[in-house]
Amino acid sequence: MSLPVLAQSADRFTWSDYRSWPDDQRWELIDGVAYAMSPAPSIKHQDVVLRLSSRIEQQLRGKPCRPFVAPTDVKLSESDVVQPDILVVCDPGKITPSHIEGAPDLIVEVLSPGTSARDLRDKKALYERAGVREYLVVDPLEHYAIRFLLAADGYDKGTVFAADEVVNSVTLEAVEIPLWEVFEVPGPAAVA
Repeated sequence: MSLPVLAQSADRFTWSDYRSWPDDQRWELIDGVAYAMSPAPSIKHQDVVLRLSSRIEQQLRGKPCRPFVAPTDVKLSESDVVQPDILVVCDPGKITPSHIEGAPDLIVEVLSPGTSARDLRDKKALYERAGVREYLVVDPLEHYAIRFLLAADGYDKGTVFAADEVVNSVTLEAVEIPLWEVFEVPGPAAVA
């Protein structure tokens, strides 16, 4: 099931259009096309977001990088505005009172059945173009994660992490996420 498009028009929407829409509705713009961000994600999705963001926040304490969770507007260009599940910004100049201006250092998207194709295809391409250094996709149902790292020629092919492995952030030094804790499944000691 794909998300509804706000309008079928030759015109593309911009940051200015986006800022004029009602605050009680959540939208994203990708290449000027508006996508609704509803209905709300599942409880399992939100549990995984909470556990991931908590671990990232704890490990970043005392460091210059700041984590944020959705809904936080990230303006990547005049026609690209997203609300990633989790993002980390290390450049304080990108943090404004209302939104993040420019590419975060790390973006985490937790997959939902209705948006997984867009997260893996459209958003991945957008984040690559925008210069997001590290993109982590987490599947809360199948219990795995894929980490994409930005190189001079774009994202690498991705590294897959199973539920009994630790995802270590390359961009954010010393951030390590034991996936079994995030997914609440047996860890490597229980498997051995």
